[in-house]
Amino acid sequence: MPHTRPRNPSPIPEVTWDSGFKEMNETWKGAIACLGVAVFFVMTIGIIYWQVVDQPNKNWIVRGSTSGLIWERRSHSLILQTLSEEKTVVEIDVGNFPDMELPFVKNLCWLNKTEFCYTWDDTADLKISFEPGFSVGTECYSIRWTPLHCELTLKDCFSMTNISWYGGASVSAQRWPLNNMNAKSQPYIISNLNKNPIGYGPVLERYFLGSTGVTVTIAPDVPVFLSVESNKHFCLESPSSIDMIPLQYMVCISQNITSAHQEVGSQLSEQERRLPNTDILGLPIWKYYGAADSAAKLERGLRSFFNRLKRHHLGAGLIAINEHSTMILSNADHTHLPGTSRKMHSPRHSRDLSLIKPLKLSITLSPYISISSQLFLMSLQEGKENYWLSLHSEFDSYSAPLLTTWKGQFSVRLNVTSNAAVSWYLERVSLLQQKLGATYVTFEGGEGNMFLEQAIHPPRGLEGDKYICILALMASALGNSTIISAGTRSNHLPLFVQMSSLQSDWSYAGLKSIIPSVLHYSLLGYNFFIPDAVGGTLTNEFLTDEELYIRWLQIVTFLPVMSFSTPPWVCCDDWVLNLTRQYIQRHQEFVVPLILKYSKEWLSMGYPIFRPVWWLSPNDPITFTVDDEFLIGDEVLIAPITEQGQVQRDIYLPGEDHLWMDTNTAQVFDGGTVIRNYSVKIAEVPVFVKVSSMPDCPRFPSSTGE
Repeated sequence: MPHTRPRNPSPIPEVTWDSGFKEMNETWKGAIACLGVAVFFVMTIGIIYWQVVDQPNKNWIVRGSTSGLIWERRSHSLILQTLSEEKTVVEIDVGNFPDMELPFVKNLCWLNKTEFCYTWDDTADLKISFEPGFSVGTECYSIRWTPLHCELTLKDCFSMTNISWYGGASVSAQRWPLNNMNAKSQPYIISNLNKNPIGYGPVLERYFLGSTGVTVTIAPDVPVFLSVESNKHFCLESPSSIDMIPLQYMVCISQNITSAHQEVGSQLSEQERRLPNTDILGLPIWKYYGAADSAAKLERGLRSFFNRLKRHHLGAGLIAINEHSTMILSNADHTHLPGTSRKMHSPRHSRDLSLIKPLKLSITLSPYISISSQLFLMSLQEGKENYWLSLHSEFDSYSAPLLTTWKGQFSVRLNVTSNAAVSWYLERVSLLQQKLGATYVTFEGGEGNMFLEQAIHPPRGLEGDKYICILALMASALGNSTIISAGTRSNHLPLFVQMSSLQSDWSYAGLKSIIPSVLHYSLLGYNFFIPDAVGGTLTNEFLTDEELYIRWLQIVTFLPVMSFSTPPWVCCDDWVLNLTRQYIQRHQEFVVPLILKYSKEWLSMGYPIFRPVWWLSPNDPITFTVDDEFLIGDEVLIAPITEQGQVQRDIYLPGEDHLWMDTNTAQVFDGGTVIRNYSVKIAEVPVFVKVSSMPDCPRFPSSTGE
C-alpha cells in the first residue's frame, strides 16, 4: 500500500496581516448596498410619480386625419378633439367601470391603428373603430361596449358644456335645443303621451346633433335607455338584462353643425324618399267636433258646418272628423271597422250617404277595437283571435288577446305582424274610404308598446318601436293621402304626420312649442306635418282668447298645413275673420310654392325644408338657442310673436354674406346681425326674404350689440 510522508513546512513563515483592507472592503460593500437601496427607492418613487402625477392625463387612442379620440384618465372621459386646433368637440363621460384611478390604457388591438380595444376590470369590453367611407371633412368613430356578465348596466353621458344639442325625441313641451329639458331614464321608444306625459314621442330617431359639428347615432334595434339632465348631459344606458345587451353608437365630426347634419343626419334613411299627396298643402283643415249619436244627425251637422264655411268664404278646405264620428258612419254603412262599439243586433238598412260624399272629408281610425264590439266577438267565434296582439300559452296553442284601454273602453290592438290581419284591416279601410268619398285617412294610436307598458316581454318582431314602423308601412300601403300620429324610421314614406295636441296658452306646452316642434320634426326628416289646430286642442273647448288665436294663426300660415278647431266666427270679431281669410290666401299663394320648391331638395339630398337660423350661420353661437324663428329653405325667414302682449321683438338675420328684405317695409338689412326692438302690430308677422342686391331700396344698419 502506498506510503505517505509528511509535507515539509513552508520556508516562509505565516504572518497575520493587519493592513485594514478587510474592514475597508466591508465598509464599501455596505455603502454600495445602501446606495442601491436608495436608488431602488428613488426609481420606485419616480415610477409611481410618472404613473400618478407626471404621466399625461390624456391618451390618444384612435386618430383619423383631422380628428381623434382621447382617453382622459382622471375624469374617466372619452374626448373627441380636432388634431390641428386641439378643439374639444364633445366629451363623453364613461361610467362603465368601478370608480378607480386607471393606468395609462394600452391598445389590445395591437398594430391596428384604426381600432382600439380594451377590457376594464373584467367588467366590459370596449372597441372603438374608425369608420371610413364618409366624405372629406367628416370622420366617424364606432363605439361599442359589451358587458362581460349578466345584469350589467352600461352608461355613457354626453356633456352639454359649451355645446347645444338637437334631435332625439319629441316631448310634451318641446324645447330647442334640448339642453333645457329634463327626462328621467326610460326606454328610448315612442310613448303615448296621454298615458305617459313625461315620456318620449311621437316623432323619434336615434340621432343627436351638436352645435360643435358632432353627431351621435345610436345603433338600430339595440335596446337603450335615455335620460336628460338640464344643461348638464344626456345619457345613453343599456338595460340590465341576462342577455348582456351591448351599448353601441357612432360619433362623427364635421366642419360645423350644418355640414354635420348634411353629411350624417340628412342621410339617416337609406330608403328612397317619396312625397305624400301635396294637394293638402293648399287645403285648410277644419276639425268638426259636433255632437252626434246617429248617422243622420252627423250628416246634418256636417252639411250645416260646410254651408257656414261657404257663407264665410272659407269653404275650400278639408273637414276632418274624429274616430267616434267615423265609427258612426261606419256602422251606418255596414263596413264594421275596428273600433266599432255597436252591440250585436239585427242589421239595419244601409243609409244613403250622398249628403256626405260631396264634402272633402278626412276620416280617423285607429288599430284598436272595443271588446264589446260585434266585430271583435265575431273574430273570436271565427277563430281569428290572432288578428289581435295576444299572450300565448306555454302549455297549449291557445292565444288570449292582450287587453288594454283606448278612449275609455277596454280594447284590443291589431296584430300588425299578421299578414292576414293587415290585409283584412286595409280592405275594410279602403271600402269605407270609397263609400264615404273620404279624401284622407288619419291613423292615430300608433304610439306606445303595450307589452312594455304592462311589463311583458315583447314577442319577436314587436320589440321597441317596431309596431309603429310596421303601422306606418301599413298606412302607406293605402296611398299617399294618409296621415299618421307617430313616426320613427319612416321619414322616407309618403305620409303626413299629425303633431301632438297642445294647451291653449302661451307656454312651452302651448304656442311656444310650435316652432321648436317644427324645427325638431323637419331636422329628423318629417317635413310634411300637420300642426295642432289654431289655439290648441287639449282643452276640447273653443278658444276665446283673440290675441292667442291671431298669433297662433300667424305661425301656422307658414307651415305645411293650416288646421283649425275653433272657427274664427266663434272665437273673435269680424275683423279677425277677415284676417283669417287673408292668411289662408297668403299661405296658398306664397308658402305652398316655397314648400314644393324645397321638397325637391329634400327628395334629392334629404335637407330639411324648415330650417333653424344656424343653418346659414353655423359658426355664430347666438344662433344655437334661437327658438322663435325659422327659415323656409334658404330664402325666407319667419320671426313671429310668441309672447303674450308683446308688440316688439329682437330678430336675428342669419348669413353674413346675405341681404334680407323686410316684406312689411321693403327695408334691406345685412345678414349676421340683430334688429333690436322690431315693432310688430297685432295683425302683422315679421317676414324677411333673402335678396341678392337691392340697389333701388335703402339699406338700414341693424343693431348687433348685446
